[in-house]
Amino acid sequence: MAIKLINIGFGNIISANRLVAIVSPESAPIKRIIQEARDRGMLIDATYGRRTRAVIITDSDHIILSAVQPETVANRLNSKDIIDEEIVEEESED
Repeated sequence: MAIKLINIGFGNIISANRLVAIVSPESAPIKRIIQEARDRGMLIDATYGRRTRAVIITDSDHIILSAVQPETVANRLNSKDIIDEEIVEEESED
C-alpha cells in the first residue's frame, strides 16, 4: 500500500491516509479538543507562529494545527499535490 503525503503548509507534510477530519478552529467544541490535546501532549502546532486556520484530526488522536485554510488542505488532498511515497522512492533510486 502506498503512503500518500499531503502538504499542510510551510513544508510540513502529513500522511493523507491518517486523516479523519479537517475543521475550522472557531467553534467551542474544536477549541476544547485543541486544549485537551495540548494537556495530553497530543497537539502538533505546524503554524510557525501564524494564526490557526485549520485543525486536522488524525486516527491516532493527534491534533495538528495548520495555518492554511481547511478548503486548501482539502483541495490538496483531492488534487495532484499529494506526494506518493513510492514515486519519490523510485525517483531517488535513479
